Amino acid sequence: MTMTFMSSPRLLMTSESVTEGHPDKVCDQIADAILDDILTYDPYAHVACEVVATTGLVAVLGEITTSHYVDFTGIARQVIRDIGYTKPEYGFDAESCGVIVSIKEQSSEINEAVGEDQGAGDQGIMLGFACKETPELMPLSIQLSHELCKRLAKVRKDGTLPYLRPDGKSQVTVEYSYGVPKRVATVVIAAQHDPDLSTEKLRADIIREVIKPVLGDWMDDATEIHVNSSGSFILGGPAADSGLSGRKNIVDTYGAVGRHGGGSYSGKDPSKVDRSASYAARWVAKNLVAAGLADRVEVELSYAIGHPQPIGVSIETFGTHKFDHGNIERIVRDNFDLSPNAIIRALNLRRPIYRATASYGHFGRTDIDAPWEQTDKVDALARAAGLPQSSSSPA
Repeated sequence: MTMTFMSSPRLLMTSESVTEGHPDKVCDQIADAILDDILTYDPYAHVACEVVATTGLVAVLGEITTSHYVDFTGIARQVIRDIGYTKPEYGFDAESCGVIVSIKEQSSEINEAVGEDQGAGDQGIMLGFACKETPELMPLSIQLSHELCKRLAKVRKDGTLPYLRPDGKSQVTVEYSYGVPKRVATVVIAAQHDPDLSTEKLRADIIREVIKPVLGDWMDDATEIHVNSSGSFILGGPAADSGLSGRKNIVDTYGAVGRHGGGSYSGKDPSKVDRSASYAARWVAKNLVAAGLADRVEVELSYAIGHPQPIGVSIETFGTHKFDHGNIERIVRDNFDLSPNAIIRALNLRRPIYRATASYGHFGRTDIDAPWEQTDKVDALARAAGLPQSSSSPA
């Protein structure tokens, strides 16, 4: 698989993203807004919050142990309002939707397992990825997909395309040659809109105001463009499809380019390694690439419940490493303490920073407070590998 990607003269790779009004993302944002509210007042709370949404209804479920009173209904309505579901004709709106809550405390057995030594709150496999395809050290296809969805939200909210509604999706197919992205082969946009809008106008407006400003020179005359290919897209959001938090894991991470261990992020406090160790794996991978140890890195961490250190650390460089590959794991272990407690301290994760991650991806973000994106270990890693050290300050 490694050699196929790097040695293929032509390969297509595709990733997708969704807007903040997508039903699953509505749920992710509510879950993380609840988490942020709790962490503001109780940084050591244990939170595992799930959210479901459908026509006219939001359900907040899960296990939460905290001393803070949580206004679940008020938080849910405010998130829905901020997203833009504010009109009854959308079939789902902040003022009229019902909110039901079913919350219990975290299991005492799990609470004892994490304890003061901050053992892992569960078993699991977490993966992080970085590559040199973009300035953010992210795969190009997912980065462009996120930018398209951000742009859809922007032109909706600033009135450039006032007929747009909150739901939407994007998909970008990138053509590679010998592992290097060359062009965007195909772009797909699905944009929810008001009634009585012609498909011709929508297509022209989306190409002019969304696609071209984002894709720029990555497009050429042969790039295929699909805008609302099935026709009208009037009914959307939870009124059209039920939403569930934690269901957009690949959108949240690296698109189709990087692997995923299966655990979701939103609604989970940092004692859950599904979240904190995934952030740490990205932190490690990004620093390895930024330090010049490899052009493409995937970091795999595995944990057992109650154990304070990962039971497995694996580094894959896809043949792009710049020195003895066998030493990378040792260098990582020497420079990163990957116990859950150390990750939380190093990245300062007991803070209300999570709602912003719940749409447009958790990684490659420069527009939010995402401490796992810092490249503070670059010089130490380069020095350990005997490579030239960066003269620039960490990101």
